[in-house]
Order: sequence, then C-alpha cells, then structure tokens
Amino acid sequence: MTFDLVPLLPLWLLITIAAVITIGAVYGFIRGARGMIWRALAVLLLLGWMAGPRSLHPVFKPVPQDALLIVDRSPSMQVGQRTALADQTASQIMQDAAHLPGLTLHRIDVPGGNGNGTRLFDAMDHADLPQGRFAGAIVVTDGMDHDVPAHLPARFHGPNGQTLPMHLLVAAKREETDRRLRILSTPPYAIVGQNAIIRLQVDDLGSPAVKEATLTVRAGDAAPATRTIQTGQPQDITVPVQHPGETLVGLSVSALPGEASQLNNSDVIRIRGVRDRLRVLLVSGVPNQSERVWRRLLKADPSVDLVHFTILRSPNTDDGTPLSDLALIPFPIRELFQEKIRSFDLIILDGFRNSNILPEEYLTNIADYVRKGGGLLVTAGPEFVQDGSLQDTTLAQVFPAHVPTDGIVTQPFRPGLTDLGKAHPVTAGLGNSSDWGPWYRSAKVDQSHGQNLMSGPDGSPLLLLDRVEQGRVAMLLSDQLWLWSRGEGGGGPQAELLRRLSHWLMKEPDLEENRLTARIENGQLLVERHALGQTTITPQAMVTLPDGRTQPLSMTGGKGLWTGTLPVNGNGIWTIRQDGLVAFASPVSQDALERQDLRATATVMGATANTSGGSQNWAGLSIPHLRQVQAGQDLSGSGWIGLPVSKAAVAGETRTQDLIPGWLALVLALGCLGLGWWREGR
Repeated sequence: MTFDLVPLLPLWLLITIAAVITIGAVYGFIRGARGMIWRALAVLLLLGWMAGPRSLHPVFKPVPQDALLIVDRSPSMQVGQRTALADQTASQIMQDAAHLPGLTLHRIDVPGGNGNGTRLFDAMDHADLPQGRFAGAIVVTDGMDHDVPAHLPARFHGPNGQTLPMHLLVAAKREETDRRLRILSTPPYAIVGQNAIIRLQVDDLGSPAVKEATLTVRAGDAAPATRTIQTGQPQDITVPVQHPGETLVGLSVSALPGEASQLNNSDVIRIRGVRDRLRVLLVSGVPNQSERVWRRLLKADPSVDLVHFTILRSPNTDDGTPLSDLALIPFPIRELFQEKIRSFDLIILDGFRNSNILPEEYLTNIADYVRKGGGLLVTAGPEFVQDGSLQDTTLAQVFPAHVPTDGIVTQPFRPGLTDLGKAHPVTAGLGNSSDWGPWYRSAKVDQSHGQNLMSGPDGSPLLLLDRVEQGRVAMLLSDQLWLWSRGEGGGGPQAELLRRLSHWLMKEPDLEENRLTARIENGQLLVERHALGQTTITPQAMVTLPDGRTQPLSMTGGKGLWTGTLPVNGNGIWTIRQDGLVAFASPVSQDALERQDLRATATVMGATANTSGGSQNWAGLSIPHLRQVQAGQDLSGSGWIGLPVSKAAVAGETRTQDLIPGWLALVLALGCLGLGWWREGR
C-alpha cells in the first residue's frame, strides 16, 4: 500500500493558507482570544481535505493454477470393485474441476507393477507442470504405495513458504484386513532323492493375528498334504525332490474371515532337481586325441566326478617292459565292474579293445548295468574290427550296430544331420552341418537299429542312440571327433554335442525325444507334445485345474510335434497328462511386491497427506466435491476438499481510497467551529 495527494488547489497555495491560519491562531492564543484555536483547526481540516490524501492498493486477481489427479492403476486395484470406484471418483473430481475458474486438473493414470510395485510419488515428481503454478494433488488409490517418501516432496512447498495439500481418496469403505503367505527362503536347486527345505511365514495384516492357520502343500503329482501352522512365525516345510528337472511345489493357506483378497494366500515354488556329483567312468584304449577331448569336457563340469583309466596293454602281454615303468597301481577290474558299477551314472568306452583285459563276467555286468538303467557311450574306431573287440563279447547284445571286419572307411567326409537328427533334442540346433569341418575315418555298419541322428560317408549311420530296457546306449561310429576341437576345416560343435549326448544318456528331462511340456504365458496355457518318430498320438490331453476340476485339451500338429492352448486365470498348478506323460505349469508372478499386501488402507500414505494439510477420505462411503479456498482457510470439510487459490497483483492497475472522506471533513470542521463559538461565548 502506498499514499498519494490529489489537491483541489495548488499544493503551495494550500500550504501557504495553512501557515497563515496557524500563525493567526498562535497570535490569537497569545492575546487571549477565546475559540481561536478551534476555528483554526476547522480551517486546517478543510485544507487537509482539499489536499486530497488517499491510499493506493494493488489489484489482486486469481492466477491460472495446475493440480494433479493421480489415479492408481496398479494390479492391486483389481481387487473387488476398486477400479470401478476409482473411475467414478476421478470422474466426479474432473467434473468439479471443470467449473473452477483458472484451475487446470491434470489426470495421470499410474499402471504400477512390472516388479517395482506402485510408485505414485514417482509419477508426481515426473509430472510436467508450469513452474510456480502447482496448487496441490488429489490421489485416488487403495492406499498401498511403495515409494512413500520420508519427507513431504519439494513440489508441495509453495514459493511463499506455504504447504500445498495432497488429498488422499481411498477406493474402499474402511480399513481392510488381509492374510498373506510369505516365502522367506527356498533353494533354487536340490539334490534328487533328498529333501528341500522351504521357510515361510503367514501374516495377518490389519487384524489381530489368529494363532493358527491350515497350510496345504502339493509337490508335483503327489496328493496334497495339510498341516496346521502358527501365524506370525517362520515355519519350515520339507519337500522331497524325486526326479531331475523342475519340480513345482504349490503352497496355500486357509483364508482369514473378511480379508480383502486371497490372491496372496498361495504361491508356487520352483525347485530344480539335480543329481549329486554325477559319476562317470571313462575307459580309454590306446592313447588318442579324443581321450583329451573327453577329459577336458568332463573335468570342466564341477558336478562331475570322473574316474579315468587308460589301458595301454593287456595283462598277459610280455614285451620285456620293466615293472617300474608300468602302471603305478593295478587296474581295479573287480572294484569297477562288479562291486561299484551301479554307482556310475555313465560309462564311456573310448577306443577300447578288450583283448582279454576284462573277463566275460565283467562285460556281462556292463550289459546288465545298461539294462537296469545305466548309460553307455561307445566310440568305434579300427579296434572295433580287430580280434578280441567288444563286438565279440556279450556286451555286443546292447550295441545298436555291428561293424564288419572290412567296415573301416578311410576317406574325407563331412558329418551331417539326418532328418531325425535335425529334430532330435540331442542334435537339433547345433548349427548348419555344411559348415562343419571334415573327418577322415569312420566305421560302416552291416546292421543297425535305434535312432540314427548323424550320417557319414554315403549316408551311412554315424551316431546311433538306442534304449535297452531301462537303460540307454549311444554309439559314435568314428574316432575323429577330436578334429573339431582342433578347428579342422572350421571345426564343429563337439563340446555341445558331447554335453548333450552324455546328458541324454543320463536321462536329462529336457533332452527326451518323447516328452510333454507346459508353460503359462499371457493368460494362456501352452502345451507341447514332442513325439519323434510317431505319426499319431492321443488327440486330447487331460488338464487338471488347481481346484481339482479336469478339462480336455485338443492337440493339433504332426511330424513329431503337437501343441494345444487353453485360457487360464488365477494361481496354482495346472497338471497335464497324455499317454502316460505328465507335465506341470504355473503362472510366474510378475510383481511379487504388489501382492505382498492387498489391503485398502490409509495407514501408508495418511501421514504424508496430513503433513501437507490435505485430508483422508473413504471414497466408498462418499465422494467429496472439489472447491477452491482462500489462502489460510481450511482445505477440507464435510463432503468437500479444497485447493488454495493463488492471487497476483495486476501490473498497472491499482485501487484508491480517500483517507479523509468529504462528509467526515465537513462534520469535523463544523464540530470544531461549534466548539470555537461555544468557547468564545463563555
């Protein structure tokens, strides 16, 4: 506020008259003239009014303002009717804002999820608003936010030091309760045949804890088992791992009466079963380059215990070599091939010519080992057609091929994949065989059976796989694989081929040519049936839903691969059966953080709203109306929430006010004259 003069007469004249009147009044007072002072005061009042004193006030008008309407669209808002209630609330707030002058309300829908939970304050921080025009925020949510700051964000501190409001509108009627199942720890791997220990805890949120709850555990295809557990305390669950590959363990806990949702009452744990220290017996004949390839591959795997023997000569050979130059220890034939043969997961005979080294009894033990579930890999070179070869023993009964005496072919050739090999899990995806380097020797068979995955000269079998009762046998009809490791002609995928081959022999589930797999993606159950060499399968698979209901699933396809899809919804384990095969599938949780607490609550964001001067409202009871309020007034009341109005002075525009109104000057002057006459008359 400033002051100004608008005189009716020249200011110098008014000052001169006032000086004369003042001097006359002083002279009259000295001479004892009664009433002179009051008459002079009356004249001075009139002169002051004629000087036109007034005050100048700036004109303030509301300035344009911007506010935020934050609408929570995170996965937890799909519980109950929260999304519909949030839409209704946001629509009413937007309608109210449209009738408020100078206010622009910016709506931001925050999706949440993606493993980061709900991040409403992050959305506020990144909102693009004009500088200095922020008026506050209205947040429509279930109240479960995962980035609530420790202090009120800087955006809510106005330029004049005032605090701007954040109003919280919770899409519910009251504080809710929720029971959740938390997985505290679980092993990603477990040894087959042993138990995996899962540590979990059941919490009752927003409610006094119920002391007991019922936990249901379902591991693989086993029948569900129930047990009573204590809530609010860590619990250990023991689950047996019975086979290699992935085991799905379904966990669910009984519902809490009146809880907001049961989505977090269950979970599915994935545990991969692995063998404990795979034991491989590698028996080599005359030292060769492939021996080094095998050792490098097997020794590089820390989970493999390799027992390797190289037999340079037969026991009855007498060539005059001093005993000190022979093996430091005797070949433990009885220990390996009778006492401990069942402890090996895989036996590899590489370039091994028997020559009466192993008695027939032990060779029979190897054949029995295969029939009872063992794995055997044999590489065939020139030793296969010499006298006393393995083909002349009882072990030949499990071989998938026979090499005649003139069966060794010495000529350059490039190994290739057969039509079956291009689709078989052991050799599929190994690359373009036309880019592989050449080999120079192979064994040509006169009879064979099993699966032929690779071809040699003139299309002859090169890699044969066969099942013998419960076990498996692989025969590589060449001793030239080591050339690929040297990069001959560009080399080849020898390491990956040998890895897959050895794991197929040890019955790795992912390398089975007849297998059933299932997974859930984007709300769809995807089932694949691999059946190489089969032209038909059972046209339908049977799907068991998590609630125990069954549903048929039609499979379509051919040439060894059939597929089927089924829309699914919810959590749990889906079990698929077809032709004696079983597969399991469960949806992968996309945002475990979002499912940790599914309550609608004001406890998480309420403190921040109170600090800002905003309010907390339950939209399920009534939706408040939006209005504007003057600075310093209450920002909320019964049925309404407010945003403060900001005003600024209009440049070049002021409002004036007379300091001495004319009527007041006249009244005062007449009063002074009256006093002067009264004083003079006494």
